[in-house]
Amino acid sequence: MNSARHNIRASAIASGLVTEDQIRLAADAASRSKGGVATDVSDKRIASHLVRMGVLTNYQADQLLAGRTKLNLGPYIITDWIGQGGMGQVFKAVHKMLGRESAAKVLPLHKTTPEAVESFRREIRAQAKLDHPNLVRAFDAGEDGNVHYLIVEYVPGTDLRRLVRTKGKLTVQQASNIVKQAAEGLAHAHERNLIHRDIKPGNILVTPDGTAKLSDLGLAFYLNDSNDPRAGKIVGTADYLSPEQIRTPTQITSNSDIYSLGCTLYYAVTGKVPFPGGNSHSKARRHLEETPWHPRRFNDEVSDDFVDLIGDMMEKNPSERIQKASEVAERLSPWAADNSPLLDAELDDRPRWTPAPVASIDSQDTDPNLDVANMAISEISETSQSGLQHTITGGDSATDTGSFISRNPKKPPVPTSTVEQYASAGRLAKDDLSFGLYSLLFASGGALLIGGMVGFIAGYFAAM
Repeated sequence: MNSARHNIRASAIASGLVTEDQIRLAADAASRSKGGVATDVSDKRIASHLVRMGVLTNYQADQLLAGRTKLNLGPYIITDWIGQGGMGQVFKAVHKMLGRESAAKVLPLHKTTPEAVESFRREIRAQAKLDHPNLVRAFDAGEDGNVHYLIVEYVPGTDLRRLVRTKGKLTVQQASNIVKQAAEGLAHAHERNLIHRDIKPGNILVTPDGTAKLSDLGLAFYLNDSNDPRAGKIVGTADYLSPEQIRTPTQITSNSDIYSLGCTLYYAVTGKVPFPGGNSHSKARRHLEETPWHPRRFNDEVSDDFVDLIGDMMEKNPSERIQKASEVAERLSPWAADNSPLLDAELDDRPRWTPAPVASIDSQDTDPNLDVANMAISEISETSQSGLQHTITGGDSATDTGSFISRNPKKPPVPTSTVEQYASAGRLAKDDLSFGLYSLLFASGGALLIGGMVGFIAGYFAAM
């Protein structure tokens, strides 16, 4: 018996996924297809036939070939890898007895600090209290040795970020349908005093039949929960942070999620993040001070009323913003009411591997679907918070360098209404056109004048 066959046999048997009889059948089938004898077949050929027999998945076969035999979490069998999140990896899993397909979120061993474990348990408890068709439901949680895991509903399909990356910007109807459902799920969470804090396209899952589910409550926290160690910290993803999450993270409310959802709606209909390019520090400053490009610059389908809705969701002043997720859902209803299919038949199940990032920074997220927990990256860590605050407050020496809350009693001016700025941006196109026409007329007149003078001088000398 060669060592390769011994290795695949030993790994497969040790995993508990394959029996001796199944190994023998796979080896015989592999030898017949090769035209030889069973002792001549390789590891890979036996593994390939075990996959064809339906005994193993491709992922399981790859793991066994690599010598990894631990392919379960308690009563759940790991069948595939789904993706990587900020807190750990996510796998597809099947319950041994129930046969139910689920997703298993695993806290990696190198992150198993007391603080990380407590945060993970908070996520489990938060998700267990929610039950809504537009929220990913939690089924189970547990520990397998030193590994902590959360079992949630498996959602076939893709996420909104990957959908836009793959197919380009969505129609107004498609984007409205998806974001309306996410808003309905978010309203359910808000009614239970839970703030998500990381609303973004990568956290909205979309099934082939058009159902949208909001996922990943890893950064969520309950209002007025002074025991949450993450309360008052800047957490989330830079492309979708609300201004108050940056400036006054101790004073955020549920409508901070509405700002992030507005950024997500903007991304869905334009294919662009609101502030592309730059690092997290510059994005944070622009969320505080600037207005994105008018959505019609990238999608001429959007109406004035739809642009106003995006603007009302992205108001920089929280008191002027839409206050409830249920209102967002209600206002999106007219555009989402179309009963035509949300997604076409080309949408396949979620790929095994995350696609490589697209090169253009103008069309894609700068954050590769990873939670930026505590925004501990250098751009928005302690020293950079001080620098950003300098920009906001004018660098007064009395400012608090440990937060965005200024000790200077003179507050920065409230930005112009986002809707008004969008309207101004819309008028710029007409102004630019007028300027261009005047410039053309002026240049033409100048050319005629110069040509006349040249002709006059040439005629004068010719007549001499």
